Amino acid sequence: MMVVRPSLSGVLTEQVLGLISDSGLQPGDRLPTTRELAQRFSVTTPTLREALRRLEATGAIEMRHGSGLYVGADIERIVLPNPNMRSMPGGQLLDLLDARILIEPPLAGLAAGRPGAEELRAVLGEAARHLSGQDAELHEANMTFHRVSARLAGNSVLEEVVDSLLSVHAPEQREILRIYDDRRRDYDEHLTILEAIEARRRTGCGGAHARASD
Repeated sequence: MMVVRPSLSGVLTEQVLGLISDSGLQPGDRLPTTRELAQRFSVTTPTLREALRRLEATGAIEMRHGSGLYVGADIERIVLPNPNMRSMPGGQLLDLLDARILIEPPLAGLAAGRPGAEELRAVLGEAARHLSGQDAELHEANMTFHRVSARLAGNSVLEEVVDSLLSVHAPEQREILRIYDDRRRDYDEHLTILEAIEARRRTGCGGAHARASD
């Protein structure tokens, strides 16, 4: 049986993660310099940089030019979107929409009994200010509405799933918004969802909470 040995880059990746964990570092905390880490792990700086690039690709660390290395915001994230994803084939796009329809309405129902609806209303207020054609800002407000709804449901893993689906689907969502020009209908549907949450009742919301034109 052939034994597959971990690559040096993979070993270094685990060592850096171990250092972050053992030191109790949190997102935004500064790490030792690249040179210091290379000395700590007895490797060359170029070899260490390869491991750091792998960690940066997953959001575990952040490499700030001229400033240094920092613990990334996604250090403890479980579900990650594929950073290499480009255009999405039609079949996959439909599967993605189906996934959102299955996941998001129950999450909206869970959010109905929790505090935080005022944050959603503030997001809708922001969306209302951009209904006359500021599509980039409107798209961002729409996506924030979905992300906040998922967060209010109280399940961190499903929140990450929704965030990943929205991230993967973002280019298609912006294009659909531009083509179909149904900004007001999207806004009204989001308002209906918010009113159900504010009324503290369960809501299925049909497919409205995961429409392609959001």
